[in-house]
Amino acid sequence: MALLPSGLTVSLSAQSVKMRQEPDPVKFELAVNLIKKFESLHGKDKFPYYGFGHRLLPGENLSYDMTEAEAEALLRRDLMKRYALFRSYGKDALLLMVLSYNVGTSAVLGYGKRPKSRLLRKLEAGDRDIYREYISYCHYRGRKVESIERRRKMEFLLLYEK
Repeated sequence: MALLPSGLTVSLSAQSVKMRQEPDPVKFELAVNLIKKFESLHGKDKFPYYGFGHRLLPGENLSYDMTEAEAEALLRRDLMKRYALFRSYGKDALLLMVLSYNVGTSAVLGYGKRPKSRLLRKLEAGDRDIYREYISYCHYRGRKVESIERRRKMEFLLLYEK
């Protein structure tokens, strides 16, 4: 409970305080640099992706002539939106944020007939032994891609907190 200058009292539950937290700045920078390393700047051949993997949204007017600084700002904005979706997962929010940036939020959260991922169900059950589930997001068109598997392993190694 807090006393405001106007004499009003405000009660903040532990959950609401947890929901407002920002990502750890060092880990967030690490996440940004990981994505920049693996995505690189996209050109016209990668339509509808711009910058470092931003997917063009309805109503957006983006150009492939954007600078690296503009692309990084777009990446940071996208990551903060995704962090807001996953911040209730505490220590695992950054890992989920990075994964969903690459595979899409519906692959992790589920949508319509698509169920929640095994990764998310394990976390919700309190089981943080998620290495195999995280690394399993290394397939493209049904086939395992070694470079994506290396990426997942690096993300997990650098962003997972015990």
